This record gives sequence, C-alpha cells and structure tokens, in this order.
Amino acid sequence: MTETFVWIAAAVVAVVATGLYLSWTAGRLDRLHTRIDAARAALDAQLLRRASVAQELATSGVLDPAASIVLYQAAHAARQAEEEQREVAESELSQALRAVFGETAQVEAVREAPGGEDATGELAASVRRVPMARRFHNDAVRAARALRRHRKVRWFRLAGHAPFPLAFEMDDEPPVALADRPGS
Repeated sequence: MTETFVWIAAAVVAVVATGLYLSWTAGRLDRLHTRIDAARAALDAQLLRRASVAQELATSGVLDPAASIVLYQAAHAARQAEEEQREVAESELSQALRAVFGETAQVEAVREAPGGEDATGELAASVRRVPMARRFHNDAVRAARALRRHRKVRWFRLAGHAPFPLAFEMDDEPPVALADRPGS
C-alpha cells in the first residue's frame, strides 16, 4: 500500500514538474514574440524616419536635380511599399542613398546649404540606426525560431496560433560619407 502511494506521489510530482516546465517555456515564447513585435515597431519607425528625411532632402533643393529625383523616388517607394515588397524597396533606398551620398563632397555641399547641417545630421543618424534596429529585430526572430523548433514546443503547440517569425532582410549598408560623420 505504501509503495502504491509513493508511485502515485512520484507520478503527480512528474506531471506537475512537466506542467510547470511547459508553462515556463510557453511564457518564454510569448515574451520572445512580444520582443519581436516591439523590435519590428522600432525598425518600422527607423525605416520611416530614414525615408522621411531622405524625401525631405530630395525636395529641399540642395541636391542636383538628378540626385533629387533618384532619392525622392526611392524614398517615396519605400514609404508606400506593401509589406511583401518592403524589403526590396528599403534596399533600393539604401542603394539610392549610397549613390547620392557616396562622396564626401556631396555631403559637404548639402551641409553648406541653409539647414543642411541639421538635415545631414538627421540623415546620418537615421542611416546608422536602421542596421541596429534590423539587427535587434532579427536577433529576436532567431531566438524565437530556435525555441519554436524544439519538439516540446511543436508537440504541445506552445506557440499557439502565432505566425512563424520572419527576419527582415535588406541592404542596409549606409553611405560611407554619412556613416563616418563625427559628432552625429
């Protein structure tokens, strides 16, 4: 009789321990999904800021007409892109920024124009923040994907109905002349 109670107690302890472990794992996965959402919102804000500043610079009249058109079209496309084309549009904006601000002389010409110092400073800050925001987002996605690949998460459906997290892949290399600006 005592042996039966010991086995029942051991089984109850095992079930409770397993339940606690699964609950902890589900909570961890939920926190990772929340972190992904917050990182994606921060990335979206940085991408929007970069496109807005680029569009503002393109319409300011301080760039030559060809550079203004290229930069404006790329920034407008990045701001208006649907979710499926967003990575491509943002990559094209990065390429346009490198084409327009690839040389230090162009950056200096913009800085010398009225309000140009503030505009280049804001653009430099935004092109440096986009890769950081994208890295934070993709790190959170990587962590969630790693956890979701575990058998216990799949078997017990601990992710619920949350979509499988996707990384944001884009060309985010900043123009050298803007990325190395001191004091920005």
